Amino acid sequence: MLNITRALVLLLILLLGPAVWAADLAVAKPEQVGLSSERLARITELIKTDVEKGRLPGAVAVIARKGRIAYFEAGGFRDAAAGAPLRKDDIFRIYSMTKPFTSVAILMLRDEGKLDLADPVSKFLPQLTKLQVAVEKDGAVTLEPSKRDMTIQDLLRHTSGLTYGVFGTGAVKKMYTENGVDALDHTNAGLIDKLAKVPLMYQPGSTWEYGRSTDVLGRVVEVISGKPLSQFLDERLFRPLKMTDTAFFVPNGKQTRIAQALATDPDTKQPVTLFDVTALPKFEGGGQAAVSTAIDYTRFSQMLANRGRIDGVRLLSRKTVELMTADHLGKLDTPTPGYGFGLGFAVRRDAGVANTPGSIGDYNWGGLAGTYFWIDPKEELVAVWMMQAPGQRLHYRQRFRTLVYQAIND
Repeated sequence: MLNITRALVLLLILLLGPAVWAADLAVAKPEQVGLSSERLARITELIKTDVEKGRLPGAVAVIARKGRIAYFEAGGFRDAAAGAPLRKDDIFRIYSMTKPFTSVAILMLRDEGKLDLADPVSKFLPQLTKLQVAVEKDGAVTLEPSKRDMTIQDLLRHTSGLTYGVFGTGAVKKMYTENGVDALDHTNAGLIDKLAKVPLMYQPGSTWEYGRSTDVLGRVVEVISGKPLSQFLDERLFRPLKMTDTAFFVPNGKQTRIAQALATDPDTKQPVTLFDVTALPKFEGGGQAAVSTAIDYTRFSQMLANRGRIDGVRLLSRKTVELMTADHLGKLDTPTPGYGFGLGFAVRRDAGVANTPGSIGDYNWGGLAGTYFWIDPKEELVAVWMMQAPGQRLHYRQRFRTLVYQAIND
């Protein structure tokens, strides 16, 4: 009987296509939600053409408008070397697109009264109290005391003073490398112990600096909940949202669905190496370690677009989502023109300035291997792009975004 049921499910998928793949999200023809089928076809053509050119292995794209999926296509290869075609339900390393999950988890705990944004992080992680701040001048480094402890809000908006050692150069980044801060051989608790031994790059609250902030939030979730980050996210976020293929590793029964990068970068001609996701990791990095599918991430994004709920399930309050998706930097700037930063995402400040189309208040983030998503509340738009091509990630973010907006008819 079980085999017959599985066969019927497979038959329905083949017959109904996107309606089944949409995992309970409503499906619409593009014209029903103000999009042009003819113009959306340019996305399909982009994927097809660039796969043929050897520019990318393949991609899955989802576009939802007004709460309904109007475009859901996969093209190219899951594994180009093996000639295996990419499918809509294949699994991608999403790297920094893990950060919104952890940010939502923290704000769920805030909704429950278990923390405040103004709380010092040292309230939960005593090792991070009264850290030193490195001051670099003329090649010399001096240390000064931090003027205040970093807060939960600082971690969410990346004004904690923490950094990444693997991006860029500088004395603090070198210390991160020397102390193994960017390694994968520690637990979430072990990361905090390492961070306690290195100085901050900036005074908390003074500068936007992309770094280990969300990984620290992952440990805060563990301390407050008493559960590993992966367990908390699975129980409180992934299961309620029916994100059945989102986790911190890919189990045996699903490993044939892992999307792979091209062996060699088409531009640099250097080998492309992505982290292994076939075994449970020691470090469940809240800022970098998850895997997901296009439809799983679309469900997560649509929950945010719906201001905290989907399919009758509420995960965040409406006012919390509004707070989360507002700019929290004020006069501080990010490296992206036209964008500030909210509590987990880049948030658009201006109609112009940015070199990509969008709306004031749209918010987004991407992953190192090439995944990307954004939500445009004004246009009632959710868009998700999944690929494994780290060297080309900025190019395809721009191109996909342009092709989505040019397909709007109303």
